[in-house]
Amino acid sequence: MKRWLGKAEVVLGNHSDRLNAINIFPVADGDTGTNLYLTVRAAVSALEGAATDATEAGNDVGAVLSRAGQAAMEQARGNSGTLFAVFLCAAAEPLAGKSRLSAPLLATALNRAQIRAWSALSEPVAGTMLSVLEAAAHAAQAVDAAQNSDDSNHALGTSLDAVVEAAFQAVVRTEDELAQLHEAHVVDAGGVGMLLVLDCLRSAVLGEALQDELLDGLHGYKLQDPHIHEHMPADDGVEVMCTISLSPLNAAILRQRLDEMGDSVIMSQVGNAQGPDDDDDSTAEPSYRWRVHVHVPDPEPAVALIRSLGEPTDIAVSQLALPRENGQEAAPHESAGKQANGSTGQSRYDH
Repeated sequence: MKRWLGKAEVVLGNHSDRLNAINIFPVADGDTGTNLYLTVRAAVSALEGAATDATEAGNDVGAVLSRAGQAAMEQARGNSGTLFAVFLCAAAEPLAGKSRLSAPLLATALNRAQIRAWSALSEPVAGTMLSVLEAAAHAAQAVDAAQNSDDSNHALGTSLDAVVEAAFQAVVRTEDELAQLHEAHVVDAGGVGMLLVLDCLRSAVLGEALQDELLDGLHGYKLQDPHIHEHMPADDGVEVMCTISLSPLNAAILRQRLDEMGDSVIMSQVGNAQGPDDDDDSTAEPSYRWRVHVHVPDPEPAVALIRSLGEPTDIAVSQLALPRENGQEAAPHESAGKQANGSTGQSRYDH
């Protein structure tokens, strides 16, 4: 798991510019590559220098992946980063207590992840990284069924080969599944990012090289191709993200109200339920920590709504359309520093 995420960090960092270049859905803000890179970097950082606990000493791959997923969720960036964090957290659940990955576990983990990712979005759309993850999960399930749940390393290799091939075919299909992509003659940026992540998993588990040839025929992905998003209409809205503890009822209310205010609403649980104190005799519902993401025209009503339902942390507001200088995007490491101090249009409402 650590080798996989470390490899994904390097690969997404190297590919961030190309992913940004073709990022036109759901808004043409050219930051999918940067958001994925920063989110996976948060996952990797959570595993670096951390004291090994009892579960990790026993090679609990689920515990390792869960720790990485929780960190990714807390620091997720954008639609793509949030869905990647959902993917990690959900995939970790069936792996809890397991000392190795197998084809049956891979099938279960990918299926759990694609269901959770689709349900996290209020209005999920085909032709995105959701479709790529779904295709990968179906491929893993088909291979596992054909192999009668064989848990050998050979079966795992066969399954991973099928997963990456299915993800690639799903990426190619995205161009014709979304009108915006078809018109621009490009594939979905988030879908390519998920393909890269899955190929990194295959490479890390099998000890084989990445399949760079997968990217050769993808429309809009050559180095000489222009940054498509720069020629798309700018979006004047903002992206609001935060983490907040809510009861199931208040979570449902928040999702409904955010759906009315804006779009690209993503809400996913972070960790387990938090019950009332032991000495509390009330019948209060248990609360859950949620990572919240939404695109809105004006941040103030959304922030006020969120605060009316609980005490959010890490509220971040970012412009969807950022100024571009000579058509150049900031490199991932530059972007990370600028976003931290707010100079790229991101502001924070921390308590």
